[in-house]
Amino acid sequence: MKTSSMIGITASSIIGVLFFIAVCMFGCPHYNVWQQGKSGEAALKKASQERQIIKERAKAELEAAEDTARSITIVGAAAQKYPEYRHQEFMSAFGDALQSDDSPIKLILVPTEANIPILITKDLIED
Repeated sequence: MKTSSMIGITASSIIGVLFFIAVCMFGCPHYNVWQQGKSGEAALKKASQERQIIKERAKAELEAAEDTARSITIVGAAAQKYPEYRHQEFMSAFGDALQSDDSPIKLILVPTEANIPILITKDLIED
């Protein structure tokens, strides 16, 4: 009785090991094919998303360029319609330059006919 049960256990163990080996031999190649298919699908989705991102960025840049062109047109029209606007912008830019500490130029406005500023560097003023 004990020998027959030992033989049954041994036989069932051998059959189980052989079944496991057969499943591995059959299943591993199919799993590898399935895994490669899934990685291909993931790469395709990633490439699609990257293309979509590039399209959205291009669309945003185009809109920004159109907005810039519109603002340049508006400023140009205002400059033609109101010549004093250009003079005001000129004075504002020089005022900003005077207020910045890192600018090497100090501005001294001399009232002349042409309103031409005379630029003097900070080195000459300090010496």
